[in-house]
Amino acid sequence: MTPDPSDICVLIRGGGEMASGIAHRLHQCHMKVLITEIAAPTAVRRTVAYAEAIYDGCHAIENVKSLKVATVHQAHELWEADMIPIFIDPGAAVRREVKPGVIVDAIMAKRGSSTAISDAPLVIGIGPGFTAGENVHAVIESNRGYRLGRVIWNGAAEPDTGAPAPVAGYTETRVLRAPRAGSFKAIRDIGDTVQRGEIVAEVDSMQISAEITGMIRGMLHDGIQVEAGVKVGDVDPRGQREYCYSISDKARAIGGGVVEAILHSCQRLKHPAT
Repeated sequence: MTPDPSDICVLIRGGGEMASGIAHRLHQCHMKVLITEIAAPTAVRRTVAYAEAIYDGCHAIENVKSLKVATVHQAHELWEADMIPIFIDPGAAVRREVKPGVIVDAIMAKRGSSTAISDAPLVIGIGPGFTAGENVHAVIESNRGYRLGRVIWNGAAEPDTGAPAPVAGYTETRVLRAPRAGSFKAIRDIGDTVQRGEIVAEVDSMQISAEITGMIRGMLHDGIQVEAGVKVGDVDPRGQREYCYSISDKARAIGGGVVEAILHSCQRLKHPAT
């Protein structure tokens, strides 16, 4: 018998842009979703990342709200209120109490993960770093292109290219990177229009300039300690404000792949949320 979607509990590791797109899509399918995060998340596209709730206590994406919680009892209360609970729990230890039917590792670390295939009846990994049949049951392709969002039941996703996806023809130049290790500080905010050469942020007083004209679509929180060369923001050359606050096509495609994997595997899901 196919379980009711509202009986399926899904724990998502990570609250960044891709993880949040997945969480939103599963929530819209009436599944019980919870998110685990680190204490100081480094999501760049903060407006579409439920990780923001770690800093602010709550965060809404396209009318679906997430709240930071500390207990499983609070998580159940949020499910009843049609919201998504998020825990500070880097190791996803809460899974031992919640016993989710599905775990989705969407940390997007692109390297070895502590997630194991034995962690839940269905374990799904997003992108590189996972191999279906070894550390997860299924992998969702995360590289843009023909295979984006495809469910892989045997093998791994395509390797990380290391190159930003093109937006209106711009690739690396649209990305803001830390010029040195240190404490990050934003000078301009998400949704601001900036000109090429304009100072938009700094790391320990070393300035970061926009390399193209456009709208700031992503920017780290002030005070985060960063390493040299890491992504700290991005400028969208299309200049559409809506794109700063909407789930991306990539996140929706990956979310759709997760939905497919879950529905395909309903017979595995013998541990509904109670």
